[in-house]
Amino acid sequence: MTIESQSLIALNVSLVLQLLGLLAVVLADRYIKKKNRMILIQNVILIFSVIVVSQVESFSQHHNSLVFLRLITSIYCYIARPVIIVLFIRLLSDEKKPWILIAVNTAVYLSAFFTDITFTITKDNEFVRGPLGYSSHIICGILLVWHIILALNKLRSEKKRINIIPIAITAIIVLGVIADSSFNIDARISFLTVAVVTGALFYYIWLHLRFVREHDRAIENEKRIEIMMSQIQPHFMYNTLSTIQALCLTDPKKAFTTAEKFGTYLRNNIGSLDKTDLVPFDKEFEHTRVYTEIETIRFPNIKVDYDIDDEDFLLPALTLQPIVENAIRHGVRIRKNGSIWITTKLEDNYHVINVRDNGKGFDLEDYEKKDETHYGLKTIRERLESLCNGKLIIESEIDKGTTVIIKVPAGG
Repeated sequence: MTIESQSLIALNVSLVLQLLGLLAVVLADRYIKKKNRMILIQNVILIFSVIVVSQVESFSQHHNSLVFLRLITSIYCYIARPVIIVLFIRLLSDEKKPWILIAVNTAVYLSAFFTDITFTITKDNEFVRGPLGYSSHIICGILLVWHIILALNKLRSEKKRINIIPIAITAIIVLGVIADSSFNIDARISFLTVAVVTGALFYYIWLHLRFVREHDRAIENEKRIEIMMSQIQPHFMYNTLSTIQALCLTDPKKAFTTAEKFGTYLRNNIGSLDKTDLVPFDKEFEHTRVYTEIETIRFPNIKVDYDIDDEDFLLPALTLQPIVENAIRHGVRIRKNGSIWITTKLEDNYHVINVRDNGKGFDLEDYEKKDETHYGLKTIRERLESLCNGKLIIESEIDKGTTVIIKVPAGG
């Protein structure tokens, strides 16, 4: 066996193993939508069949007694290759119009059984191309343009970097065609075949990454709801309403402004549920300020000071306010003169938010062993890390107070 033959066999085996591996993974991955899973399975089987049939076609070229077999295998390959591209298109869109081109292409090449309008195989087993012999190439070109337009539209509409993958797949296939044309590659294994197998693998990766992104978004929504619900506790609502009720008798004007602030607080909390992106700091700060104003009405012993030097940055919604709430509920509320200091500054290429209180503090070693969700900080830390590569630093000393530091990368 020649080195060329060995290389050919090795490359074919490699492609087949990749397809079998992809098929096994797709069958096992229950996180991909059923429709997309079926399309991928169909495409893997189709690509596998084209590889096998191409080998049979190549074998029949060298045996004059296998003219009819060569005719059948050639027709099959001309019909199947455009279908592979349409199945790629189906992963991007539910459009059914591309199937019209497939129907036309199929009808044109099936005519090879009766006419020589596309191609014919002579009695001497020679391939002779007819006037419509490049129909499959033209239709594949149209479908590739169709594919890249859909890919560009998805990239433009969703603005997600992972949507570059379908565009890259088109480019890989086009480069495969160019390479085959330029180097006159053996049809038994071509750059185009490698490109199509790579495209199928990339499409699986793309679909799985999209699921991961959607899953992360769902978790983020759950975390936002968790934070919001942890703040709108019945005791806070009842106590605030009781405060407003009492003020109606003693200070109606203050009761009116407190009710207005409470309404703003609830509206901001509920409005945060549909905020999947980062929010401006000034919006989060305004929400925090409204909350502290309500609490200082209920607890006159608490004083909140602000020193805001840096406010031109983004952070996850419901980040600052829960930290201040923790400082009040678990720290300064018991103090005769409870104080909270909120400062922001730009330092070492980070937007730094510092929330310090003179509350009762806690043992950090003890705290690390416990479930952080008691303080609501675990969720905040995770959201900071996942949404903006931020950090949450906690410093505390019993009977002296607690400091929580938020660090958001500048420009992030």
